Amino acid sequence: MPPARRFAQACVASAHHLASAAGLEVLATGGNALDAAVAANLTMGVVAPYLCGYGGDVFAMVWRDGQAEGYLGAGAAPEAATVDAVRAVAGADRLPTRGALTVTVPGAVRGWFDLLERYGTRSFGDLAARALGYARDGVPLSAAGGVAFQFLEAEFSAFDEWRSVYGGSAPGATLLQPGLARTIETLAEDGPDAYYRGPIGAAIVECVAGHGGLIADADLAAHRGEWVAPLAAPYRDVEVLELPPPTQGVTALEALRIVDRAGPLPTDPADRHHRLVEAVKLAFADRDAHVSDPAAMTVAPADLLADDWVDARVARLDPARALPSDDLAALAGGTSYFCAADDDGLLVSLIQTNFKEFGSGLTVPGWGINLQNRGTSFSLDPGHVNCVAPGKRTLHTLIPAMALRDGRPWLVFGTMSGDTQFQVHLQLLTQIVDDDRDIQEAIDAPRWRFEPGAGVRAETRFDPSLLDALRARGHDVSTTGAYDPMMGHAHAITVERHGYAGASDPRSEGAALGF
Repeated sequence: MPPARRFAQACVASAHHLASAAGLEVLATGGNALDAAVAANLTMGVVAPYLCGYGGDVFAMVWRDGQAEGYLGAGAAPEAATVDAVRAVAGADRLPTRGALTVTVPGAVRGWFDLLERYGTRSFGDLAARALGYARDGVPLSAAGGVAFQFLEAEFSAFDEWRSVYGGSAPGATLLQPGLARTIETLAEDGPDAYYRGPIGAAIVECVAGHGGLIADADLAAHRGEWVAPLAAPYRDVEVLELPPPTQGVTALEALRIVDRAGPLPTDPADRHHRLVEAVKLAFADRDAHVSDPAAMTVAPADLLADDWVDARVARLDPARALPSDDLAALAGGTSYFCAADDDGLLVSLIQTNFKEFGSGLTVPGWGINLQNRGTSFSLDPGHVNCVAPGKRTLHTLIPAMALRDGRPWLVFGTMSGDTQFQVHLQLLTQIVDDDRDIQEAIDAPRWRFEPGAGVRAETRFDPSLLDALRARGHDVSTTGAYDPMMGHAHAITVERHGYAGASDPRSEGAALGF
């Protein structure tokens, strides 16, 4: 007989075991779930700076006292970022992937303090203790971490400050980040104003300007996070909660609604995955056409989830043939997801990013902050909904999520990896809800991702006959590693009768820890 399941009274999960350990230490010493999630995030930004950090954005969903609240910590484009100005500096009709033009205002630091003020019980300095120690005294690089640095070293060779901090990093080496330690100490002592109106902000502006970027002091000073009500939509017998635009949360809900209203999933594996891929394509097309900063959208999120809109997409599903793949803009990302729960019923779903690996390539001298490249998601087509504009927030791929059963929290979940995020939400929920699979089984299972212009990439653990059957339906299918990190680092916590059960993704070097 299998061993009896054990449940935790408090739990935290992340993509790095040291980050999870930092969160668990907070829980074990009386901190709550929000404290634990922030401590894990602060640590992750030091031990895995290629996934997230102190120059990126943050998004969260928190459940407390019978309701969920969302937080959008998305920084905006500079006030100087008109289409003409960006084109003139870029010398092109599209934004580059790296460099100063891709830097938007970092929202994470303000977000951490906002979340702690509303929900936390510990100070930033207390929660950053482990992160500070790793930055100041060093952290040994794991095999996966060391390889990440080596893989990116050639791409970042033109960025002198990045090379001075990270150049030559390898598995087994000790990574020292004294500049980042200085940042953490300054934030602990002086709070977020040091970042947005003080010496850190001045250094950010100088760094960006020195590389031809457009961010000014006023852009940082103007930044504010936003508290929002989550979007909600039914899937089978559960209610799924996602963040509203500028995130792609509505895209995850639309894909789920398409699958839900199309009826029970086919029992044949090829028919099943064909339907899921087609739902992703349809939701993808609507995201690219309609989702951006809410102030720029002409189609409301509720309209994208309405029965008539969804049913029109269901009508386009052909059980025997793949839809043509539209030439959409793929958004790959380096991001990190965290979830936590405590014995008072506080639940946290949080995600944080520099966007693509280390971000823009700009590391702020003296402060060790890797500035995000989220601005590369903007279009330079004046007619596109996601066209760059002064003070505008771009389409964001980050989507922390929850699901309710009978109006009560049941599942806290999320993943990293750009466009893949909403696709993983769909794949996880169909397995957990439709197949009644354990959350760890669902996270361990093989995954695929649809990539505009590249078709379907599937992990090699899928049955080859299944992939051949998808090809016969017109899908362009290629294979990737057995546990490909670009399929996401997913983590989840379920709310059980006797406590919490957590799960962590084997594609990461993380852990789900509880007591």
